[in-house]
Amino acid sequence: MESTRLEKMVKGWFVGDFEPTAFATNACEVAVKRYSAGDSEAAHFHRIAIEVTGVVSGTVEMAGHVWTSGDIITLFPSEVTAFKALTDAMTVVVKVPGALHDKYPAP
Repeated sequence: MESTRLEKMVKGWFVGDFEPTAFATNACEVAVKRYSAGDSEAAHFHRIAIEVTGVVSGTVEMAGHVWTSGDIITLFPSEVTAFKALTDAMTVVVKVPGALHDKYPAP
């Protein structure tokens, strides 16, 4: 058994082919992300990975829609999304496969 703490990870990413990580794999990437109201990420897309985001708490805007606790959003390669936390929020994000450097700014 091994253990670590989420706050030791970079931006909540704790499974994947990067350092630090709780479990190294290139099969997927997993993160628990915490946001304050107003936090945002620029519009982007992935060429390889499917990205699944579960809203654990709060309200967020992704891909032009508003999502709340319990919603699960699946984005497929080439689908563009921006992100904004409308309230304090927590999400769980899974990228399959793990694909480092597979994040591109939207045109």
